[in-house]
Amino acid sequence: MLDSLQTVVFLATSNSEGPAIHITPAELFRIGEVSVSNSMFFGLISSALILTVLINVAKRMTIRPKRGFVQFVEIGTEFIINTIQNSLGSRKKAIQYAPLFVSAFFFVMFSNWLGLIPGAGEAFTYNGQPVIRPFTADLNATLAASTVMMVIVQYLAIRESGLKKHIRHYFAGSLLNPATYLLGVFEVFSELTKILSLALRLFLNVAIGETILVIFMYLGSYAAPITALPILLLELFVGALQAYIFTMLTIMYLSASIKHDHDAEELERHELAKKAAVQSA
Repeated sequence: MLDSLQTVVFLATSNSEGPAIHITPAELFRIGEVSVSNSMFFGLISSALILTVLINVAKRMTIRPKRGFVQFVEIGTEFIINTIQNSLGSRKKAIQYAPLFVSAFFFVMFSNWLGLIPGAGEAFTYNGQPVIRPFTADLNATLAASTVMMVIVQYLAIRESGLKKHIRHYFAGSLLNPATYLLGVFEVFSELTKILSLALRLFLNVAIGETILVIFMYLGSYAAPITALPILLLELFVGALQAYIFTMLTIMYLSASIKHDHDAEELERHELAKKAAVQSA
């Protein structure tokens, strides 16, 4: 499989006029000192479109299920709510946190899909740069999205258990033991690696899928719609799958933070009981 892919890439790029493949975003224009890249520009358009569509869908929802796109959104919403419930063990908390995680799921999924629309890539250019570039195909964008989600996860964990208990779960164990502080530093560092893991996973899957799609369209020449159709269908599935994985992992991180906070609370109670027993003896 890897050898076949390498052969395809070699054939596609051996011609000096091969397909245009962009890994990094390109600057379209500047607003003062702020550089606006094509992924930022299309991300803003995608956000406005997604927000408009979902608000319209929310207004059309009724107690009796409807068919079509509204039903698709309802199914996706219920699926995410069930995922939260299974992770946190509470239907009440699942409904409470649903707006955050459902929004993240649909935003990532539709951002992935909008990058597959006709005209993405070299079809429209401005100052020699492609205008349409998938928001999630930019590592800067996925890093920003991952950072925002992890900050929110930390905020929710602190709100659930309090700042002191939340910090304490990073330094589980006796505070008189130097190893507790060393392990605590590693725990804090692992929180930062979660941001990078979320960002890279989403970026690489979208960027690589976009690259393969461009290559197959180039190889197909006039028959590009036929040669690219299987890859396009696959990327639709991958786009939805990556949105679910992104959302599911953030849910799991929240669940782990809350659970660890409760574990730290139990450990603190155990230590206090142990000290009281020693003092009474």
